Amino acid sequence: MEPGLKLESTLWVGNKRHRVVLTGWKFNWTEVDKKNRDKKTMSVAEIIGVEDGRVTILPHKSAEDTDKDFTGPLRPSRLLVFINPFGGKKQGKDIYQSLVAPLFELAGISCHAIVTEQANQARDHLLKKDLTGFDGVVCVGGDGMFSEVLHGVIGRTQQEVGLSENDPGVTLQPCPLHIGIIPAGSTDCVCYATVGVIDPITSALHIIIGDSQPLDVCSVHHANILVRYSVSLLGYGFYGDVLAESEKHRWMGPLRYDYAGTMVYLNNRSYAGIIQFLPADPLLSSPRDKTRCLSGCSVCSRSTERLFPHCLDSSSLYNSHLSQISSDSDGDWVSVEGKFRCVSLACMSCSCPRSPLGLSPSAHLADGTGDLILVWDSHPLAFLKYLYRQTSTQDRFDMPFVEVHRVKAVRFSVSSNEEEGTYKEVRTPSEVEAAAAAEEGVEDLSRSGSQQHLTEKPAGHPKATCTPLCGLCCRKAPHLSVWNCDGEILPFTDILCRIHGQLVRLYARGIEDAAAMHACKEEMVKRERQ
Repeated sequence: MEPGLKLESTLWVGNKRHRVVLTGWKFNWTEVDKKNRDKKTMSVAEIIGVEDGRVTILPHKSAEDTDKDFTGPLRPSRLLVFINPFGGKKQGKDIYQSLVAPLFELAGISCHAIVTEQANQARDHLLKKDLTGFDGVVCVGGDGMFSEVLHGVIGRTQQEVGLSENDPGVTLQPCPLHIGIIPAGSTDCVCYATVGVIDPITSALHIIIGDSQPLDVCSVHHANILVRYSVSLLGYGFYGDVLAESEKHRWMGPLRYDYAGTMVYLNNRSYAGIIQFLPADPLLSSPRDKTRCLSGCSVCSRSTERLFPHCLDSSSLYNSHLSQISSDSDGDWVSVEGKFRCVSLACMSCSCPRSPLGLSPSAHLADGTGDLILVWDSHPLAFLKYLYRQTSTQDRFDMPFVEVHRVKAVRFSVSSNEEEGTYKEVRTPSEVEAAAAAEEGVEDLSRSGSQQHLTEKPAGHPKATCTPLCGLCCRKAPHLSVWNCDGEILPFTDILCRIHGQLVRLYARGIEDAAAMHACKEEMVKRERQ
C-alpha cells in the first residue's frame, strides 16, 4: 500500500461497533460507544484471541512479543476465492460480500472471486488454469467446497513436479498454495477442528494476518488408483451407513443426519472385515494420552523436524524439491480380523459443535499419523453408550469393545469369515516373546527377527444380541457397508490409506488454549475496573 494512503470503514465485532482504519501496514481498531465517542484503539497485532465466535483483544500482547510475524512473507496479497452459492442456507455469496470482502479490501488484499455453478468447478479450475501470482486459495462454503479446493491444490502440485497421485507408494510434494476456509456450509467440521469456531470474520482475520497451520492428508487408493483425499473422517460401517441413508432424504435438510443415525442404529448392523495397519512410533504420541492438539502444538512441531529434516524453516518447505522421508517400510504391519460396528480413520479430532472433543480428542493435525478406531460388534445399548460419549467429555476409548491405534497406513478388505468372538493378529517373534515374558514377570527382552507369525486368540468382545430396542427395524445386515470419506460415499470397499504428513497448509493457527484465553479475559476485566 502507498505511504499515506488511508482506508476507513465501520465493522461490527460481536455486539460492538468499531471504526477500522488501515494506513500503510498499520491496522487500527477503535471501539465506538452508542454516542459515537471513541473509547480505545488497538492495533491488529493485538487482536489475536478467538473463542465462541468472538474476536477478543488480548492485553500485553503485540507483534513484538510473539512468535508470529503479522506482516511477514506468509501474509497474502492476492487470493483466488471460490464461492459455493448453494451450500448450507445458500448464504455463501452474501457472507463473502458483506463480511469478508470489506475486510480483505481494508487489508489491501486483491481477490479474484469465482461463484461456482456446478460441482468440481473449483477443482477443475485449479488443475487447468494459470495460478501465477496467487498466494493462496480461499473457499467460501462447507466441507464439500473445501474438499474440491483440496483436491485441486494437491493435484496441481503433483502435476507440476511430475508425480503420479495414483501410486500409493509415492511421497507427495507439499503444496505451496495456502488454503483458507470461510465457513458457509451445512457442515463446517474442518474449520471447527482447525480454528475452534465457525465464524466467517474470525476465519477472515486469520487469512489477513497470514496464519499458517500445516495439515496431514490421507490418500485413499483402490487397485493402485487414487480414489480420494481425506483430512477428517474415513468411516466404514455405522458412519458409512448413516451417510448412505441420509442421501435418500436430502429433502429433510440437516435434519436428515439425525433421522439417518437413528434408523441405522436401530438396524443393529455389524460387518466382517480384515484391517491391516502400520503402527506409528508409540514414543512420539498416543491416542490415549488425553492431550489435545492446540495452537503451537509441540507434537506437531517435532513432527515438522522429523518429516522435513533438511528444511531449516517452514517457509522453505515449498521452495525445495526435497520430499518427505517415506517411513512406510519401517516396522511391521498388524492384521486384525472380525466383525465391527464401525471402522474409523481420523486424521484430526473431527470435533464439531455437537461433539466438542471429537471422535478422537488426542488426534493431531500435523504429526503425519491418523487414529484408527475399531468398534467391535457389541450389544446395542453398549454401542449407544459409545455414541453418547462422542457428545460429552467422557473417555470414548475406555470401553472393552473399542480399540484405538495411532497409524501411518491402513488396508481394509472384506472378510468372508462370519465367526464372531475371535480375531487374528500378526505379530513379530519379539512381540510374542515379550507377551510371554510379561506373564512370567520377565522384562527387557532383546528385540530381533522380522519374520511374522499368525496367532489367534479370543477377542473378548461381547456378542451382539437382538433386544426389544431394535423393534421392527432390526433385520439381517447386508454383507457390505460403504465408506464415508469426509461426507462423500466411496464406490469401493477394499482400500489402502496412507497418511501424508503436512501436505497442505491452512490459513489458521489451530485451536487456542482455553485456559490461556480465560486468564487473558480475567486480566482484561481487571484492567478495565482499575
